[in-house]
Amino acid sequence: MISCNEFQKLDRAFYLRKTIDVAHDLLGKLFLRRIDSTIIGGRIVEVEIYLPNDPASHSFNGKTERNSAMFMEGGHLYVYFTYGMHYCANIVTERENYGSAVLIRAIEPIFGIDVMRKYRNNISNTKNLTNGPAKLCSALNITKKLNKFDLIGDIVFCSENITDIKKFYIKKAPRIGIKNSTDKLLRFYIKDNPFVSRF
Repeated sequence: MISCNEFQKLDRAFYLRKTIDVAHDLLGKLFLRRIDSTIIGGRIVEVEIYLPNDPASHSFNGKTERNSAMFMEGGHLYVYFTYGMHYCANIVTERENYGSAVLIRAIEPIFGIDVMRKYRNNISNTKNLTNGPAKLCSALNITKKLNKFDLIGDIVFCSENITDIKKFYIKKAPRIGIKNSTDKLLRFYIKDNPFVSRF
C-alpha cells in the first residue's frame, strides 16, 4: 500500500506563480486524494485556466460566498457544484484575493483504480473513468466538503510524478462548457493522451 510519504508534494511557491505557468506545469503531475489509508488518483492530462478579468470565470464579478475559495492564496482547492448534479475541482493560483484558478479537467488513472471504479458505480471502461471534471470528482469522491482544503496537506494534494512518463507535448484549445470568451485558447492538454476529455 502506497503512503503520502512516498510522494514529493508540490510546495506553496509552485501555486503562487502566474496561472498560465501553473497550468502548464500541472500537466504530467499527479493529482491525488487520500481516503483513510488509501491513495487514489493519477496523472493530470488536461486543464483549463480561469482569470479574474475573464467573463467566463466565477471571479469576474468579484468575491461572493460561493466563490470565496477562488480568492484564497494559491494552493487551495476550489470545489463548486454545477448543473445541479456535478462537482468540479479547481486549483487556486497566485496571490490571495486575486481570483484565479486552474480547473482539473481530466486525469489518467494510476493509483486506486478499483476504488475509483466503485465511486463511479463500478464502471469498467478505464478510459472513461476520469476523462472529464465531473467524472474525476466522482471517482475521487471530491465534494463541497473539500472546498477550501489546503493542497499542502494530506487529504488532497498534487505531487511530482513518481511513475514512468515519456516526454509529452502540450496542445491548447478553447475551453469547454462555457458561454463567454469561447474563443480564448485557455484549455491545455497532453497531446494524444487517451484520457483527455476532448481533443
